[in-house]
Amino acid sequence: MSILVTGGAGFIGSHTCVELLENGYDVVVVDNLSNSCEKSLERVKEITGKEVTFYKGDILDRDFLESVFEKENIASCIHFAGLKAVGESVEKPWEYYHNNLTGTLILVDVLKKYDAKNLIFSSSATVYGDPAQIPITEECPKGQCTNPYGWTKSMLEQVLTDIQKADPDWNIVLLRYFNPIGAHESGLIGENPNGIPNNLMPYITQVAVGKLKSLGVFGNDYDTPDGTGVRDFIHVMDLAKGHVKALKKLEDHSGLSIYNLGTGVGYSVLDVVKNFEKATGIQIPYEIKPRRAGDIATCYSDASKAKRELGWEAEYGIEDMCADSWRWQSMNPNGYADAK
Repeated sequence: MSILVTGGAGFIGSHTCVELLENGYDVVVVDNLSNSCEKSLERVKEITGKEVTFYKGDILDRDFLESVFEKENIASCIHFAGLKAVGESVEKPWEYYHNNLTGTLILVDVLKKYDAKNLIFSSSATVYGDPAQIPITEECPKGQCTNPYGWTKSMLEQVLTDIQKADPDWNIVLLRYFNPIGAHESGLIGENPNGIPNNLMPYITQVAVGKLKSLGVFGNDYDTPDGTGVRDFIHVMDLAKGHVKALKKLEDHSGLSIYNLGTGVGYSVLDVVKNFEKATGIQIPYEIKPRRAGDIATCYSDASKAKRELGWEAEYGIEDMCADSWRWQSMNPNGYADAK
């Protein structure tokens, strides 16, 4: 039996494939490569000595998806595929709602048809909106999301909750990520955005490698110690390990489960810049820009439920995250375009 990983060639997906393969799972990846690269999967093989089965295609294409299920014996799905840039979602709401909602509805219907009712959904701390409490526990009420990307995650959580309630044969884990950064310690895989990065760390590393002149810091007038936004940054390999732990939870016929995956520590944008400079010895010039639409001041987790119920907790600190991000970028200045 195989694990289907949608969006498996992407940043979090490729790192999760490494963990799955190293834990003995057979992995089938479906990815349309709209914001990822097939070379990441070649690098996954280089790291693990094992191969994933890859199908290029879109989960919006039901016929394509069913053809994958006809060929493969799929037991469970880890669902990463989706558009994920906060700022872009404000500019392109239709594209985000269509892609993320419709794609997931088709995926769930096909999983049901082939009796593979085990799903781990890649959700986000954005579902808490401007959170009612800090640190954020899973009991914290979901809030008014501040952008369409967040709403797609929040709506899909509700959809999946209702589906599991109506049909208890479903086992669904909703994983609410905080802010994944870092890269595999080999430097062979990492975050490889198309065009100008939307996320902080690839922006910093591209400045460090000379591809970009300076880091844009969006807002320095938030109610935080240094005025810049505070986030819970988590190493992508810690996140990947969380998915393997969640799969084991599914195997217990667990029904519906919800977990925060974060470190429980908040770092500001400028904290990350300073830690990056400390870890690498490279100065990062930055300029303050206006606040970005849809951003909030502070967001960090209480992840103690995942520790209690999954036996998972974050192991890497912020300096590890910075050093590993830099190793990936310095070894691959142009991302996978440099891959042999």
